[in-house]
This record gives sequence, C-alpha cells and structure tokens, in this order.
Amino acid sequence: MALKSLSGKIALVTGAGQNIGRGIALSLSASGAIIVVNGRDNEGLVSETVAEIKKNGGNAVGYMADISDPISVKTLIDKTKSDLGGLDILICNAGLRRQTKFLDMSFSEWREILSVALDGAFLLTKAAVPLLMDRGGGSIVALSGISHHIGTVNRCHVSASKAGLEGLMRSLAVELAPYGITCNCIAPGMINTVRGKASGERPTNSGGNTIPMQRMGSVEEVASLVNLIVGPNGGFTTGQTLHINGGAFLT
Repeated sequence: MALKSLSGKIALVTGAGQNIGRGIALSLSASGAIIVVNGRDNEGLVSETVAEIKKNGGNAVGYMADISDPISVKTLIDKTKSDLGGLDILICNAGLRRQTKFLDMSFSEWREILSVALDGAFLLTKAAVPLLMDRGGGSIVALSGISHHIGTVNRCHVSASKAGLEGLMRSLAVELAPYGITCNCIAPGMINTVRGKASGERPTNSGGNTIPMQRMGSVEEVASLVNLIVGPNGGFTTGQTLHINGGAFLT
C-alpha cells in the first residue's frame, strides 16, 4: 500500500469539534496524520470528531483548551509533546462569530472576538514553534476569511481579527522560513456549514451580488486546500493568503 502523504506527522487543529475544523481534521487524518482535536466548550463535539477519525481508521486524541488563555495553551502544547512526541502541523481555525452593529458593540465583545482568533493564534504559534523546530520544520495555517476584503456590516470585530491573522502569518513566514516552517492563511468565503445555515446566510456577498459559481463552497473543498499546503508539495508556499470563495472576491 502506498505511503500516505502525511504519515508520521502530528497535527493540532483548533476548533475541530465541527464545521470546517472537523473537516480539516478528517482530511489530514485521511492523509495519515495523527490528529490532536481541540475544542473549548463542547467536549461532546470533540469526542465525535475523534470517534469519526478512529472509525475511518485514523489516530486522534481530543484535548480541551481555551486558546485565548496563555496557561491553557501551554498545557495543550506540553500535553501534545508529552503524549505524542512533538508537533509538525498547527491549524489555527478556532474563532467566534458574532453580528453586532459597531455603534452597539461593547469593548468586551470586541476583545472576546480578537482574543480567540488573533490572540489565540499568537499564543499557539509562540508555544508550538519550538516543537516544529525540533522536527526540522513544519506548517502553520490560519483560517481567515473574506469579510475584511469585501467589507461586511455588523462584523467589524471579526474582520479586524481575520485581517490581523493574515498580517501575523505574513510576518511569521519571513521570520520562520530559515527553520523550514511555512506560514499561510486560508480565506474561505461562504461555506456550507451548520453555523452558516444557522445564521441564515445565503450564497451572496455583502453587496448582494450572487457568488459567480452560484453555490456555497463545501467543508471538504476547504479541507483539501489545507491538506495541499501542509503536504509534501506545499513546502515552497509561505506567506500567502489562499482564497476559496467561488469568485466572490478576486485577487
């Protein structure tokens, strides 16, 4: 049987209890990686992801952690190292979705959104990079989005956090390249997820124009793109934001 492209690699995926995070975890596992499934609040969803990976013949563990808390992040990374021996791939997917008008937005809500998406990515990367260096290199991918590129109402905090992620990954790409570590963003547009359905979103951009491809993207399509850039053929791709949005935003 042919060797899978990520055999022997250890991947940590945050926000992996459902939606895009779960899809990424399943995809990386199907390529041979051992998966650390992380979630913050719903241990049941994390357990479901772990169980699905194992049902499909993969190897996974579930670790609960609040990635906005430095102590919790340290514990998560330390446990990954002690239990699995190291880390090769970090996927910063966790984030919160809120819709609040700017004039009604409290500072506490602003901070809540940024603390998970942006602070969390900083804390995770800071803690994880030494493990990637020990392995001779690795891959870091952050999930950003489309809102800060096209402008959306009631989500300025989400847009700010995602724009910050792209800046963080670009800077880290330069700093960490000498260590063989690639850093990229994946920027999904409208993706058909449970969360997307619950919010009543439709396949249109903020200006009301229909997505050129006339459909939402799938979780599997996003996961496949992540799989590509962390795999053996993605080693020369770094500092990039890769858009997957059906033509809703063109760059």
